[in-house]
Amino acid sequence: MEPRALIAAIRRGEALPECALARFAAGLASGAVSDAQAGAFAMAVMLKGLGEEGRVALTAGFRDSGHVLAWDLPGPVIDKHSTGGVGDPVSLILAPALAASGAYVPMISGRGLGHTGGTLDKLEAVPGVATQIDEWRLREITAQVGCAIVGATGEIAPADRRLYAIRDVTGTVESVDLITASILSKKLAAGLDALVLDVKCGSGAFMKSAEDARALARALTGAGTGAGCPTEALITDMSQPLAPAMGNALEVAVCMALLTEGRPAAPRLHDLTVALGGRALRLGGIADGEALVAGAIASGTALERFCAMLSALGGPPDMAEDWRTHLGAAPIVGDVTAPEGGYVTAIDGEALGHAVVALGGGRQVESDKVNPSVGLSEIAPLGTFVEKGAPLCLLHAADEEGAFAAAQAVRAAITLGEGPLPEAPLVLEEVTA
Repeated sequence: MEPRALIAAIRRGEALPECALARFAAGLASGAVSDAQAGAFAMAVMLKGLGEEGRVALTAGFRDSGHVLAWDLPGPVIDKHSTGGVGDPVSLILAPALAASGAYVPMISGRGLGHTGGTLDKLEAVPGVATQIDEWRLREITAQVGCAIVGATGEIAPADRRLYAIRDVTGTVESVDLITASILSKKLAAGLDALVLDVKCGSGAFMKSAEDARALARALTGAGTGAGCPTEALITDMSQPLAPAMGNALEVAVCMALLTEGRPAAPRLHDLTVALGGRALRLGGIADGEALVAGAIASGTALERFCAMLSALGGPPDMAEDWRTHLGAAPIVGDVTAPEGGYVTAIDGEALGHAVVALGGGRQVESDKVNPSVGLSEIAPLGTFVEKGAPLCLLHAADEEGAFAAAQAVRAAITLGEGPLPEAPLVLEEVTA
């Protein structure tokens, strides 16, 4: 079935032979499928869906479009993936904490999609860090340091690598089928022993409702476990940014503060990292995982692994001692003040994410260059009482025009009310296959 016929069949809601999706994935990888056809395919899947069998077939096709890794290491090879949120740098803390707890983490990550930040963009806010490395170097860093957060190599799931960028600019990021195939194809190609998923739910996530988040979590855990990789998911709250900052360098700064100062630097970020790490270690056969992850953060061993990984990827060798100097500052920094007094009762995380993208902290088209220094910090969390004229957050911008527009967007995205609402639990639900 050639690409045009396949796209038309999806648009009509017809069942597809497994080989058709496998051949389409191969065409994405080889270039036989054009950008226009890839975009049309993504939109057809977004609108009509593929069904359970089609979702698994697309995942397998993406996985098999490149090389599948195999490991021989003295500990479990495990990983975590988030479905995307705002102010969410968990991976930067979790990967080194897992490595310090006896696991190996070849974490193949992505760049920003839509209003959400990308792990690779955050890492590359550190001067010198290069996340696109070959498979040999991935193996070497993983074995020596215990973790390597990198982009998919040219050999790993090349079909997904191509479609991933196209989804970002065609409004098709939210498709459960495309998300499932994208996440699992890279993870399965990495040769994992276990996988834990952080499925975000709320205003800052792609999945706004518990029903949608649950459907995605079930699709992911079912497909991952069915493909031979024990997979579980936590559905977690994204009604506000997880960390008190949004923007690449600003989120790395929060992570460095947490790794050096401990939980008080970012309590919600710390607690979710520990919960996800404990689940991942248990799936990999290591007991007392939450205590191990929390201990790795408190003792500084997670910091040592993180800085060793940064150095191995080309970053500064003195990151642990001089991280504030290495993370560049925006030329314009100032408070966004509250137009009236009240409690922070709601935060539109997606709107904040788009404000950061407009500042230059993300991509509006594929060719955009990300400015790592811009964004928001010291964001007032839900339940905070803010007096009129007091800061809602600290704004970091490249120019006055961008700063003014972002300040307006921030004020519109944060709702102030007369009384605080009960805080939502961080982990909303656990999902197993």
